[in-house]
Amino acid sequence: MDCTRIGDAARLHFMAENKQPLKRTTHFRGRVVTLTVDEVTLPNGHRTGLEIIHHPGGAAAVAIDDQKRICLLRQYRHAAGGYILELPAGKLEPGEPPLFTAQRELVEEGGVEGTQWDSLGTMVPSPGVLTEVVHLYLATGLKPVQAAPEAGEVFEIQWVPLQQAFEWAMDGSTITDAKTVIGIVRALHHPRSA
Repeated sequence: MDCTRIGDAARLHFMAENKQPLKRTTHFRGRVVTLTVDEVTLPNGHRTGLEIIHHPGGAAAVAIDDQKRICLLRQYRHAAGGYILELPAGKLEPGEPPLFTAQRELVEEGGVEGTQWDSLGTMVPSPGVLTEVVHLYLATGLKPVQAAPEAGEVFEIQWVPLQQAFEWAMDGSTITDAKTVIGIVRALHHPRSA
């Protein structure tokens, strides 16, 4: 079956039907992720053990104001070795719709709320080992609100012209966060950000 030609719902159904492991061994269960080794039979019939990090998924907001500036966070990420530029984003809470997550994170981290929201689709950051799916949303019609960052977050808000952010996303070194690169590119080509 060619998964490149089917819609999100059909693709997710195909994945769910075909990803049940023959055996699953849990090696670590943390606050956010679980690590398992799944014994699976691949579509070509080969049987193998795969190390899989299970993540609940996330959502990110591509917030663009009336001056065509995008909200970026210069955020400290220990795993990335320091500060990186990224979109306001967060982990899906149990039972929480992705749009609600994006809206909540934009308020908490960006100090703005959007009055108009459009889906920019999804992205999978590392499909070889990670189950995470990130939902991307374009937020426009922004209004300032009181930000409420979590104690464990270290960042500063930067409003950058969308075209400049696109150039940084394309230069291969200024913006390296995958969800942010994809969100910027998709937003740049969305009619509402034109």
